[in-house]
Amino acid sequence: MRIQIINGPNLNLLGVREPGIYGSESFDTYLPQLKAMFPDVEIEYYQSNVEGELIDKMQEVGFDCDGVVLNAGAYTHTSVALHDCIRAMRSPVVEVHISNVHQREPFRHKSMISSACVGVICGFGLDSYRLAVEALKALPR
Repeated sequence: MRIQIINGPNLNLLGVREPGIYGSESFDTYLPQLKAMFPDVEIEYYQSNVEGELIDKMQEVGFDCDGVVLNAGAYTHTSVALHDCIRAMRSPVVEVHISNVHQREPFRHKSMISSACVGVICGFGLDSYRLAVEALKALPR
């Protein structure tokens, strides 16, 4: 099984950016732990601050991987283009957020991509990624 994790804007700053919201651990530190939890899954990782690059990566992998874990960051709330890309892909996508976006500013309560995803996980810190991988593993093939 091959799962692609895709992180959007500012998620390269995890561990530094607003640790009260996002925690103090970087994704580079967390990723080896996540991979160790799923030795039977090939987990690949990509991060970009650029919307078009996120779309390019999803189009590259979204027709042959077994699933995508997508934390689109702020693009979650603004990007019809990401929504359309997810709809066009064959691979299932789980939308992930580290914080509980529904406990935050009102503009974060609306997701432009949720309706295109198989599910949404938010509010469990970096553990949201583990939950997303488990969800993708459990989907019927």
